[in-house]
Amino acid sequence: MSIGLLDHFNIRTRHLADTVRFYEDGLGLTSGDRPNFAFPGAWMYSEGRPVVHLVDISRTQEPQKPDSGVVHHVAFASRGFASMKQRLETSGVEFNVRQVPGGDLWQIFVTDPNGVVIELNYEAAKEQG
Repeated sequence: MSIGLLDHFNIRTRHLADTVRFYEDGLGLTSGDRPNFAFPGAWMYSEGRPVVHLVDISRTQEPQKPDSGVVHHVAFASRGFASMKQRLETSGVEFNVRQVPGGDLWQIFVTDPNGVVIELNYEAAKEQG
């Protein structure tokens, strides 16, 4: 028995267009196929998988939550540290860079238009090669 790997995370947003733009232009995900649900939204893909599901709540009375609640952040195992920094700078997305003590892991932190913190992790040894 195994829980398996994280499949996706879901964001309920009143800012669908801005959120799609952030994940496309800022992080390089692509908007792709989504089932024909009875509510609007978008699925954002990484390496052929829909890893971020967006639900547009702008036409409802549901309040926009200011952040991700008790979940502090969502992390991705990533590649291309220098390229991602360049992409974020070019697209005007604010970010923080950190190095995990010991130097084996480099991290980039960004916040999406809904207050969700995204952590991008890079294995230093693979990035230097």
